[in-house]
Amino acid sequence: MLLPDGTPRKCLIDCRQGVCYVVNIQEDYGMFVWPCSVILAEYVWQHRSRFSASRVVELGAGTSLPGLVAAKVGADVTLTDIAQNAEVLNNIRSICALNDANCTVSGLTWGDWDESVFDLHPDIILGADVLYDSANFDDLFATVTFLLENSSGAVFITTYHNRSGHHLIEFLMVKWGLKCLKLLDGFSFLPPCKAALLQGNIQLVEIALDKEKHK
Repeated sequence: MLLPDGTPRKCLIDCRQGVCYVVNIQEDYGMFVWPCSVILAEYVWQHRSRFSASRVVELGAGTSLPGLVAAKVGADVTLTDIAQNAEVLNNIRSICALNDANCTVSGLTWGDWDESVFDLHPDIILGADVLYDSANFDDLFATVTFLLENSSGAVFITTYHNRSGHHLIEFLMVKWGLKCLKLLDGFSFLPPCKAALLQGNIQLVEIALDKEKHK
């Protein structure tokens, strides 16, 4: 397969949730579909009436499964990943082309403040397995908090392995003036045929601004 810039790459094409995606055979975190992405995509599909016509931003999109499902059900979607990682961003563009998905693809590095952040006004922010490295947590939550402040009524929906520890996420929510609206076992709404293919202890949490702390 050729990337948009003409660079050849060994890859395979797979399909889930009615979305086809390109997976790099070489090991790269942003080039695989991880269980958290499958679960978040399933949540989007099961709540598709909520996502239809919404403005959606996916952070750390990687293979972009949740964001692409949102696009398929009618959302206006912006897919973002680290601005310096051209390979992942090009892979996202390839996936969008493969699925005829009219998504905006943008480099967005958590904690960096430029036009790519200021121009976003999402109704829903998605993030699958973005809580994997505690060194990045504050940058992630700073970006999420800014986007929530920039968009009245917006929410952040993320799936994460319990290795992150919900107590740490609770601490970060308090620190950044956020609150938990919903906390679910990621397998509680997953069809058995899909749950059987996945492993791990995965949670889904929906987060919003704590308006009492953002007056």
